[in-house]
Amino acid sequence: MLNGSVVLRLLFCLTLISNLFFAAETQAAEKQKRPNILFAIADDWGWPHAGAYGDPVVKTPTFDRLAREGVLFQHAYVSSPSCTPSRGAILTGKYHWQLEAGANLHCIFPDKFETYPEILKAHGYDVGHTGKAWGPGRTETPGRPLAGKRFKNFQEFLKQQDGETPFCFWLGSSDPHRPYQAGSGVKSGMDLSKIKLPACFPDAREVRSDVADYYWEVQRFDKLVGDALALLEEKGELDNTIIFMTGDHGMPFPRGKSCLYDTGTRVPLAARWPAKIPAGRSVTDFVSLIDLAPTFYEAAGVTIPADVTGRSLLPILEETKSGRVSANRGEIYFGKERHVPSQEAPDMGGYPCRAIRTDDFLFIRNYRPDRWPAGTPLYQKAAIPGTWYGDCDNGPTKTYMIENKDKDETHRRLYELAFGKLPAEELYDLKNDPDQLNNVAQDPMYQQIKTALAKKLHEQLVATQDPRELGQGDELEKHPYLGGGPKHPSLEVKRKKRGKKKQQLK
Repeated sequence: MLNGSVVLRLLFCLTLISNLFFAAETQAAEKQKRPNILFAIADDWGWPHAGAYGDPVVKTPTFDRLAREGVLFQHAYVSSPSCTPSRGAILTGKYHWQLEAGANLHCIFPDKFETYPEILKAHGYDVGHTGKAWGPGRTETPGRPLAGKRFKNFQEFLKQQDGETPFCFWLGSSDPHRPYQAGSGVKSGMDLSKIKLPACFPDAREVRSDVADYYWEVQRFDKLVGDALALLEEKGELDNTIIFMTGDHGMPFPRGKSCLYDTGTRVPLAARWPAKIPAGRSVTDFVSLIDLAPTFYEAAGVTIPADVTGRSLLPILEETKSGRVSANRGEIYFGKERHVPSQEAPDMGGYPCRAIRTDDFLFIRNYRPDRWPAGTPLYQKAAIPGTWYGDCDNGPTKTYMIENKDKDETHRRLYELAFGKLPAEELYDLKNDPDQLNNVAQDPMYQQIKTALAKKLHEQLVATQDPRELGQGDELEKHPYLGGGPKHPSLEVKRKKRGKKKQQLK
């Protein structure tokens, strides 16, 4: 017969074993609950070009569904309105100016910076990507997969999933990057008269048709993401997947891409995750795409690396209310380093600038007002031979605005806004000037506001160790540039003729 002390020891052992089994089962259950992550990113898709934002022409049923079944962000911004630095910032959760060579377009991405797909892979996630991920540029270690292994498409990636291991997938696209098929928007049935042109564009048929062609490619991207959602639904993984859909910066038009106005830095953003995100909300908090990496870490139960600058969006996602959710998200910071080297030879620098955006104001500091913001018009003298207004992609709107700059006072003003030189400081009163066309930086009435915004911008840049603000901007421009630049139309014609002649000789 067992005495009392033996019985107590047996009971203790049984309880311990039971607790261990329970802990193991709980850990397994928690591991199973970790969400999949699908990040869908377009190339050059800017705000507000989606049905959910009230655009009357472009059709984006997938984006609108995510907004309807999740949350729509009204104030989402990129770190930089340039492909490579914007994507590097998203992948690392850091401002582009914190990435050394990675602050620039067509750069060499340093080995020292880890990306969220790499870290999630180390914590048990299957990771992969398709389409455009980081770039253009190359990694310091050749072939380093910053966004995971490349797959032909999302379907091929899903085929190798075991249904138990969570995955993180980067769904990229080259849409709506230029060039476009001329007339594709009109051919698809778009009514040009209904297009809401940005106020910085002249109202001409050539411009409206160009915007329609851009819309057509936005719609193609939307369908790509819609197909991905259908595959997740078919696999039974849709509701266990946190989905974000956005663009890497604004539209590739004058005063858009590579500029710090809303047309260059503000992007569509919607997220869906039924387990955490109450549906049908519209949030006005200022958020940056550098906030996505820490959001993914937190959702996956991974400790956010200490060097990450972005802030997790989970507190906003899990809220039930719309409007302004967080008291400390009343402003946003962004900037630009070298996009295309487009100054006159031998200057291979970019157009460095930084900005702070609030509900009421946009303040921009231009560090090199002696340089051309959109690139030199004198392509014969360009640092990269033949480069023509190199910080602005070639296209019908660019050509129209340059060729018609002397048509009348309106055309001249819009040309100067898009291609002319700028002062060291810009300030826009967004209540009276939402299109950001009238610089009031020198108006005496705004001096107190400008001083306060400049101070906040300076403090943020110093806190994040921005070399440019610390007087070490040359460090950001010393890195090699690996790409080319948009050429003058006459040179493009010659290039095409040479290519055609070569084909005839073969």
